[in-house]
Amino acid sequence: MALSAPSILPFNGAPRGLAILGATGSIGTQTLDVVRLFPSKFRVLALTAQHNAALLIAQAREFRPRCVVIGDETRAAEVRTALAGEDVEVLVGAEGMCEAATWPGVETVVAAVVGFAGLPSVLAALEAGKKIALANKETLVVAGVLVNDLLEKHGGTLVPIDSEHSAIFQCLVGEPQRTIEKLILTASGGPFRTRPAHTFDAISREEALDHPNWSMGAKITVDSATMMNKGLEVIEARWLFGAEATRIDVLVHPQSIIHSMVVFRDGSTKAQLGVPDMKVPIQYALSYPDRWPAPHERLDWAQLRRLDFEPPDTTRFPCLRLAYDALELGGTAPAILNAANEQAVASFLREEMRFVDIPRAVEAALDELADDRLPALDGLKQADAEARRFVQELNLRV
Repeated sequence: MALSAPSILPFNGAPRGLAILGATGSIGTQTLDVVRLFPSKFRVLALTAQHNAALLIAQAREFRPRCVVIGDETRAAEVRTALAGEDVEVLVGAEGMCEAATWPGVETVVAAVVGFAGLPSVLAALEAGKKIALANKETLVVAGVLVNDLLEKHGGTLVPIDSEHSAIFQCLVGEPQRTIEKLILTASGGPFRTRPAHTFDAISREEALDHPNWSMGAKITVDSATMMNKGLEVIEARWLFGAEATRIDVLVHPQSIIHSMVVFRDGSTKAQLGVPDMKVPIQYALSYPDRWPAPHERLDWAQLRRLDFEPPDTTRFPCLRLAYDALELGGTAPAILNAANEQAVASFLREEMRFVDIPRAVEAALDELADDRLPALDGLKQADAEARRFVQELNLRV
């Protein structure tokens, strides 16, 4: 994809068919909040969840989709029984996710499944030429080349939901590609921005999940604490906007008011600002190229006293450096980085691994497994599985 925003026809008044993949997670539930604000503009046709059957059932009863998917097969009977009186088809597992992403009448797919698990359904939607409102950054981290090939071949569209990429996307609207000099992703710095490095050994699960600005799922919150989230966003930006790694910088901005910036070749800089509220970029991804009036919180400029910036500390937070390394190597390296990180974070959340072991596990996996050759999807799946197995077998905890 080039360094510019795609062209999409304005909203024509007919309700847009939506599939929300990961409907019970943080992004999914906030997407449904946006739908509630604009009930005449959307028709929810498909909803999916992995484990949260109770919430999926409640959502299905409220929004009356034509299709629901429960990823966990052990919960399928519960969902089918609860929705037996509804006019809805209940599907199961990864195949069901792909079917939901390509359901007849769906125009926009909100891709909000966390991690590598969200990749197959996004690829299916792209093959069907859908518009993707992308919150699953791992799709581009693992398979950026494949995604861009499918976009070109099938004529689909990708609009980012991540606040940082939405900010860049908004700054690029109307700007010719040749005028862009650099992209700057901002980072809050997470809960440990000022914490001494020698205390990182003692960081607890609860401390890592206490983000100062954003309310997110557990995995993404830990990624923010390690700054791996920003590293994944660098790789995502490379594929979303066609920018080489040398043209993507990260800047720590603790207030999370400026969500990202674009520097232009004449020396000017555009920034997108707003309160930390994911419903704003979600709504923009759904309404683009329109902006719909909404009651989301506004910045109080009279109370905004300062905006601080500092360079990231890749010594204390090596995950960001590892992401740049993986992007430079290419091939399977980003897939290895992502899978090793997912496995390490899962181990940390189960208190089987220390916080400081997360980057150590990722670096060990990259050193041992990464290959600069880019395989097809099956090869990426194999690399993902090998990285997870490698981290599972590591014994880093002391």
